[in-house]
Amino acid sequence: MTSSANSDPLGRALTAYLRGDKSATLTVHTNVSEDEPLPASYFFRSLWEMPELERRALEECRGRVLDLGAGAGAHALELQNRGFSVRALDVSAGAVQVMVERGVREVAHHNLFDIPATGEQFDTILMLMNGLGLVGTLEGLARFLKHARSFLAPGGQILATSSDVAYLYEDEEGALLIDLNGPYYGEIDYAMTYEGERGAPFPWLFVEASILQDYAEEAGFELEIIAEDDQQQYLACLTLNAGAHEVN
Repeated sequence: MTSSANSDPLGRALTAYLRGDKSATLTVHTNVSEDEPLPASYFFRSLWEMPELERRALEECRGRVLDLGAGAGAHALELQNRGFSVRALDVSAGAVQVMVERGVREVAHHNLFDIPATGEQFDTILMLMNGLGLVGTLEGLARFLKHARSFLAPGGQILATSSDVAYLYEDEEGALLIDLNGPYYGEIDYAMTYEGERGAPFPWLFVEASILQDYAEEAGFELEIIAEDDQQQYLACLTLNAGAHEVN
């Protein structure tokens, strides 16, 4: 198995699918569960193949949209078809090229902490497919929410999905086996592999709503949980308070 700083298993899998290999599948590794397959087809879903939380988020979008962690561009393309102006961002070079080939009009290749301070503002920041996890850690959440104030329009919103993964730490009797002195249990280490190429490990955050509430308020946002499902997942809307653009 090969691995390097430039490895892009996600981009390779998405490209393979786009080129006709409909069986292209990633393997997802974490430090809290067994390896799991992730079919590349999941990133090419049509609107009606998306879960209800994602369809609801698309309905809630308004104005100029920034789609973070856009993957193969499924959400960006749907919003474009509805007449929205969308910029789709992904850290995977392969994913960015796939989006270009699929017709996403505005694509950017960098991570969410490197969004340049151009003065451009967005009315909606979209973070789907457990997309709040892109911030990595609780520290990253605080950093991102502060950063987002610089490119959100007045009254702008962040629409993001996340979930409470406490169930991963339950024993057979349902008791939680969590080290309260360790890192937050929703901070999970991930890596992806595709055809023998393993990508660099990255942190991913799953945050319970009550903790998101605390971080949102600290950063000048109002939090509303718009919808939940039976998988402990929820759709959150964080709306920027008046005056919160004054970044400290």
